Amino acid sequence: MVTRVLIADDQRSVREGFRHVLDLQPDMEVAGEAGDGEEALALARTVRPDVLLADIRMPRMDGLELTRSLAGELPGVRVVVVTTFDLDEYVHSALRAGACGFLLKRSGASLLVEAVRAAVEGDSLISPQITTRLLRTLRAPRRTTSAGVRLTPREVEVARLVADGLSNLEIAAELFISPGTVKTHLAHLAQKLKVRNRVGIAAWVWETGTSHGDGEPPEG
Repeated sequence: MVTRVLIADDQRSVREGFRHVLDLQPDMEVAGEAGDGEEALALARTVRPDVLLADIRMPRMDGLELTRSLAGELPGVRVVVVTTFDLDEYVHSALRAGACGFLLKRSGASLLVEAVRAAVEGDSLISPQITTRLLRTLRAPRRTTSAGVRLTPREVEVARLVADGLSNLEIAAELFISPGTVKTHLAHLAQKLKVRNRVGIAAWVWETGTSHGDGEPPEG
């Protein structure tokens, strides 16, 4: 299945750069481009993309207002905010508005592609540069009990790397496993920890102060 992506950014060079990256992916196509938030909202109503890449600062309607409007009107459109501005206020506002991801434009092509795929799957991806800081702000680390949660040592490793802000590909490289195996571990972690996505997994690590020694010994 091909993922249809709408690009909203007031800089033509940025839109062209994103289009070039996405056009190289066999499972993605650019459904349209918009230079401001109002144009993006109108275009989204027409083309019904799977994912919308939205800049924060745009004329007429900014990316945050656009995200809120889409969440209310077209909840099936997943929004990934991609911006130059590394500000906590923007990160918190975007996630509260319903964004499925928050990337810095300097994050690179591979993370952009991974964020689009994560959004389609209902997951969230946040730039590694801001994940740890975000979690410190949202949930200050504190020791809480993890009784009743039985994680394998490998699952604990994956959870800690998520909390460190690594992407699936980076976790795979760090642990010498496949990206598919990382995805399976994340699904198991989300189920065991009763959280929705990788942000919830990372928050659990911070709350519990989980160490590499925590978790159950491997079976067999």
